[in-house]
Amino acid sequence: MVLIASLAETNGNESAGEAAAAAAAAEEPPQAPSPVPALPERLQRREAERQQGVERQRRQREARAVQEERSEVVLAALGRERQAVEELLAAGPPDEAAARLQALQKLLTDSVRCLAPYELRQAQEAVARLQAALAARRQQLQPKKRFAFRALRKGAAPGAQPGPADEPAEEPPAPGRGVAEGEPGGPPLCGFSGAEGRELELGPAELLQRDVVLAELRGCRVRLRGNANTLRVRDCRGCTVLCGPVSTSVLVDGCSDCRLVVACQQLRTHRTRDSRFYIQVTSRAVIEDCSKVAFAPYAWSYPGIERDFESSGLDRSRNNWNLVDDFDWLASDKPSPNWCLIPEEERVSSWD
Repeated sequence: MVLIASLAETNGNESAGEAAAAAAAAEEPPQAPSPVPALPERLQRREAERQQGVERQRRQREARAVQEERSEVVLAALGRERQAVEELLAAGPPDEAAARLQALQKLLTDSVRCLAPYELRQAQEAVARLQAALAARRQQLQPKKRFAFRALRKGAAPGAQPGPADEPAEEPPAPGRGVAEGEPGGPPLCGFSGAEGRELELGPAELLQRDVVLAELRGCRVRLRGNANTLRVRDCRGCTVLCGPVSTSVLVDGCSDCRLVVACQQLRTHRTRDSRFYIQVTSRAVIEDCSKVAFAPYAWSYPGIERDFESSGLDRSRNNWNLVDDFDWLASDKPSPNWCLIPEEERVSSWD
């Protein structure tokens, strides 16, 4: 009996121990699973950069697709307008062709951001050719000088051979179709060239819808009061050019140390340095192969300038003087080092 009791006590103790162990185990908090080892920081950074690159490429592809679609639409519209102008130049009155050409120029200036640089250059060259053809067409339609003999000089003996003054006045050859001003057979150039240290000026009657050229001037001050059709400033040094509203484009090429005050639809500047521009432009100014050029708003006035603005068709309320496209600087996240804005305290407000 004693043995049986001892065994029973032992089994009871074991059962009690097992129960106590089970209760203790139930009271212990569950252990968390072993953590997955984290990627090294270098690998995490590389993965984040890879994902950013994939997203950037996707956005660039979408932007290119949109740009190409816009470019195709704009080029098609420009082509239709160019063809219409060519047809009017061939058969219609020049005034109607001029109005259509002005609309073409406005379409081009409004579409600058939609065109690639080479597409923009081609369109600008096409417009320049149409402007030259229009000028030649107007020259063709001007009344020709009548043929007439000049009177004999006083004191000339009867039957004497006429001298140079006695010869009949010759009619100037009619310019060929599409010949620009200054070309062989075309009308003479309007402007100045080769002057040094002079005050030069042209008025409204001389400038009206003419293609004006200023070339190889040195230290000159030029005032152009009136409405020209185009203006070209080439190889000038240390000059000040004050110009009224230009109906279409202004081209500045190969100049240095100049100050130019111009209002136009489009401004193109090539190979120019150390110069300041005071402009009113309805499109975005374009620079190429330029350095140290600066821009400020147009700041010149003279009696009759409002009439010239009306004649030019320029919108005085629209001025993109501070929007400049540098064809030599393609980075979009950094400003071009080739141009800047003129600080307000350095701007000239009175020119006369």
